[in-house]
Amino acid sequence: MALAVVLLAETMDLLDSTVIGVAAPSIRADLGGDSAALQWVAAAYTLAFAVGLITGGRLGDIAGRRRMLLIGLAGFTAASALCALAPSIGVLIAVRALQGLFAALTIPQTYSVVVSVFEPGERGKAFGAFGPVMALASVGGPILAGGLIEANLAGSGWRAVFFINVPLGIVAIWGTLRYVPESRCEQRTRLDLMGMLLMSAAALLLIYPLVQGRELGWPAWTFVSMAAALPVLAVFRRWEKFVTRSGGSPLVVPSVLAKRAFSGSLVVGVVFFAAMNGLLLVFGLYLQIGLGWSAIRTGLQIAPIALGVAVGAVAAGAALVPRFGRTVLHAGAVVMAAGVAAASLTLHHTGGDVGGWALVPSLLVTGVGMGLLVTPFFDIALASVEDHETGSASGVLNANQQLGATLGVALLGTLFFDAAQGSASGHQATAYTEAMERSLWAVAGGLVLVALVAFLLPLHPRHEEAGGEGAQQGQAMTGQHALDGPDAAAYTEPPSVSHGVPEGNGTKASPAQMGGAHR
Repeated sequence: MALAVVLLAETMDLLDSTVIGVAAPSIRADLGGDSAALQWVAAAYTLAFAVGLITGGRLGDIAGRRRMLLIGLAGFTAASALCALAPSIGVLIAVRALQGLFAALTIPQTYSVVVSVFEPGERGKAFGAFGPVMALASVGGPILAGGLIEANLAGSGWRAVFFINVPLGIVAIWGTLRYVPESRCEQRTRLDLMGMLLMSAAALLLIYPLVQGRELGWPAWTFVSMAAALPVLAVFRRWEKFVTRSGGSPLVVPSVLAKRAFSGSLVVGVVFFAAMNGLLLVFGLYLQIGLGWSAIRTGLQIAPIALGVAVGAVAAGAALVPRFGRTVLHAGAVVMAAGVAAASLTLHHTGGDVGGWALVPSLLVTGVGMGLLVTPFFDIALASVEDHETGSASGVLNANQQLGATLGVALLGTLFFDAAQGSASGHQATAYTEAMERSLWAVAGGLVLVALVAFLLPLHPRHEEAGGEGAQQGQAMTGQHALDGPDAAAYTEPPSVSHGVPEGNGTKASPAQMGGAHR
């Protein structure tokens, strides 16, 4: 039952991450707003999620993971209701950011709950349940959003996409109160609030001008703002070194970033997740705004991508990664790039008269490549760090994923709308089709970069070196690095002991800190 509760929490978050591409046009039709506002509806959530994620895990260590899970679920449920009741696009964006912060409190605790409830030999099977549930949520999210919008229950329209979280959240809260035990880290840790503020400032300095610049005509301050993100990041790195020397708990262990292989992993991660999330957003906008498709038809059209992800993830985890290691990551990037390029060529051939079935083969191939790439990525990335750095590295990869998603929404969204409005064609469907073609080629180019930079990464995943059949099974089935760290050291302690491995400063990294990629 505790596993069912955490799976429900994960599903709620995943649904909120996948429905915006389908719901955004209906939101704009009701609340108004320009194209930048649509981008912010998605980006506000992922940006807040990214900057709060590591701190959310630390709060669970300090105040209790069950308590933080309850606060996160209650806040997420309330924020979902506020999203559904939003009277304006500005209010919706603000509440979406609040929703992302509460998700950052919730998600790190879900992995810790599995570790505290299940014995070491059972955890592989427990994490194995994440894969099918998340695959179903990925496939069902856009379809559910389209169905709810089309049904227009009690005149709710797009608002039902957020209202659906309210009953789900109430059930999750009840289940947490009844079935989830309390646990916390016995080692004393502290919050690195200054590190969080510096990272948030750097992210906003980069993301805000990218989203708003096109609408404002790219004034000089937008370029100054983006350039200013670099010195702020430099200050952040110096601060983390200071916190480490003074015996504190840094947001990021500085030695992690000094490793070339891990830095390469960050580049691969941010480019891949930018491509993936930006693609899903602009594709949904293209089908509805450009071609005038209904929400339900758009949701069904996106389904082949999710189905392909499930196929690629299962194939990679069950057979390919243990045998071929990093080669699967390269193959995934190439296959996904081929699928994206095929989709662009299909649109070029059919123009604005494209039919749904014409895109299915290329979208399925895109999904398969996506699944092949994401399944081994986190394990391979973590093979480049030492055991005592695993907790910090996992948190960095997790936050990097969300920052990549935010960057993808900003960059591809800007490219898409700019190309559509700058098209010489006077026909709307043709103009948006040309914009979608350009966006797809940009995604393909990013994936080629991923395939090349991936040569910096280790040849084999971390779990092969650490052993742990259960961990391997769970990670392979979920396509994510649910719990990172050396299996033998981190996962054999009894539930009354803090599950973790020593970090460089002598503190322990809890399961929440070691929770790897959320998606």
